[in-house]
Amino acid sequence: MADHNHAPAHGDDGMDYAEHEKTYARFTTLVKYGSVAVVVLLILMAVFLR
Repeated sequence: MADHNHAPAHGDDGMDYAEHEKTYARFTTLVKYGSVAVVVLLILMAVFLR
């Protein structure tokens, strides 16, 4: 059978949780500012494209 290199039983699964949390924080910041930018764009379109 093939060896699938399962994670050790003691909890060290090789994940870099600090890097994961930084990446998630960047993602949520991007979503927040991206959403604000879309709302501002829609407001500007409503004002100037009448």
